[in-house]
Amino acid sequence: MHKIISWNVNGIRAVHKKGLFLPFIEEHQPDILLLQETKAQEHQSEVDLPDYEEYWNSAEKKGYSGTAIFTKIKPLSVVNGLPEKIAKKYGLEDDGYGDPTKEGRVITAEFKDFFVVSVYTPNAKDDLSRLSLRHKHWDPAFLEYMKELQKRKPVVFGGDLNVAHTPDDLANPKSNEGKKGFTIEEREGIVSIIKAGFIDTFRLFKQGKGYYTWWSHFANSRERNVGWRIDYLFISPTLKDRVKSADILPQVYGSDHCPVVLVLK
Repeated sequence: MHKIISWNVNGIRAVHKKGLFLPFIEEHQPDILLLQETKAQEHQSEVDLPDYEEYWNSAEKKGYSGTAIFTKIKPLSVVNGLPEKIAKKYGLEDDGYGDPTKEGRVITAEFKDFFVVSVYTPNAKDDLSRLSLRHKHWDPAFLEYMKELQKRKPVVFGGDLNVAHTPDDLANPKSNEGKKGFTIEEREGIVSIIKAGFIDTFRLFKQGKGYYTWWSHFANSRERNVGWRIDYLFISPTLKDRVKSADILPQVYGSDHCPVVLVLK
């Protein structure tokens, strides 16, 4: 069995200071943990997990973005970022906010049977000023990378994709239509992932509304479960028969996101 958990921690030092990170690890015992928005360099994190190897891809800008993979199983190799060839092909460069290839947004670990990728997709911003970067450059570049990896072995990729895929994936679709996280352009990114054959593992088990992974800090949104499902674990179709379960862990606190989990036989 491989238990893979993905969590946007919104600052690993903050979650650890609240005393919530180690209890989460102890209770859920992931074999492979994908983190997003670590907001730290490796040496800044005081988390000590003797059972895990830690691999970090931190943003050049301090206290911003960043991904990591903590794993009990030693990987065959680990690669940070998107391949340069793909980044160039899709024109990923500084869009005024910064260079998305220097924001620590992707980290890949290769294991015997599959690749595991942690991804933190750029946020389109409230005024949608980063929407075109995302729609025309980031989403197609990331998908091409997943397809390239898949030619070598199956892929599990997960993280904060910063978009609700369908109206079922957020509590208030009507009032959020066309706003960041629920624009047609962002949703197309997920449609393309699914068209390419990748499977949204959570939806193999549960349909309908009410399952969310992120809640705003306003108006007791989390207590009222007025949220968005923007964190996912996708798999290559060849892994489908190995999926034992996939779930969301809203009872885990510490961040404005909760973890998502996938168990492979």
